[in-house]
Amino acid sequence: MGAVFRRSPDIPCRGEDCMMTALAAIVGGLILLVWSADRFVEGSAATARHFGMPPLLIGMLIVGFGTSAPEMLVSAQAALQNNPGIALGNAYGSNITNIALILGLTALIVPIAVHSQVLRKELPMLIAVTVMAAFQLSDGEISRVDAWVLLGVFCGLMAWSIYQGLGQRADALGGEMEQELSVHAMTLARALFWVVLGLVVLIASSRILLWGAMEVARGLGVSDLIIGLTIVALGTSLPELASSVMAIRKGEDDIAVGNVIGSNLFNTLAVVGIAGAIHPMAVAPEVLSRDLPVMALLTVTLFAISFGIRGQGRINRLGGAALLASYLAYNAFLMFSAFGIGG
Repeated sequence: MGAVFRRSPDIPCRGEDCMMTALAAIVGGLILLVWSADRFVEGSAATARHFGMPPLLIGMLIVGFGTSAPEMLVSAQAALQNNPGIALGNAYGSNITNIALILGLTALIVPIAVHSQVLRKELPMLIAVTVMAAFQLSDGEISRVDAWVLLGVFCGLMAWSIYQGLGQRADALGGEMEQELSVHAMTLARALFWVVLGLVVLIASSRILLWGAMEVARGLGVSDLIIGLTIVALGTSLPELASSVMAIRKGEDDIAVGNVIGSNLFNTLAVVGIAGAIHPMAVAPEVLSRDLPVMALLTVTLFAISFGIRGQGRINRLGGAALLASYLAYNAFLMFSAFGIGG
């Protein structure tokens, strides 16, 4: 198996056995990715708590970074191998998956109410960042200058988050995070152990997932972009799905929504920024004409839902069903486009 994963990316994987190995790599990589991301997030949050970081700041920074770590690692490795389709598709596809699939499915289980004022401040930023992404993509590439601008904005956002986390007296997100930290309390040594082990397995599993995804794309004759928008995006979003479903079942609505908003900010700024800084990326025309508009429309929809008509944001089951239906329709359209169905 190890020899297979060291195969040169320029040598196609041929034969039914090799395709089965690639599919097994995707499944195994996804399982390890979800497990390691969960361990990494829990260990990082507990470590930060031991060093006195406020719960609100942990919820805004540590959890957001931890749940976006799979996207960062997969897109960075895709950029190193000059696969811009997977790098961009992973980032933007994860944003679409986070809003349409994760919040849609979560709201179907239990309707979601948004109380946190901090989250309501982050949503306009997410819209502004999406507009900036559209402007950068308009020339058909993500240059290194574009990438460093994204990373600069990301650093500024992190500074703002730290200011909010240290200065906010009381917030619904902070209260829910405090409760979670109490439930999952652990010693500093144990927390550090999970941070290190989680990160090591994250790196290994992201490499396995990326290799499998690239080989399946070649075997099926579809573009790396389609694979990035579908299989890879869904796989790297599974940690957010798991944490959001668990949060909503405990009545922690703001953590569920915060996972999505924080992850989308990280994806649009840090994931694309890191990938572009490693290797400038050509942008396929369909990203600008198809995928970015879908991502932007879902972001505006989330903004409208979170603020609500009378300032009381709520995603009911009907809204959840509509979001989930949009995710299924978008992915069906991608599949039809990839295999020329209906064309």
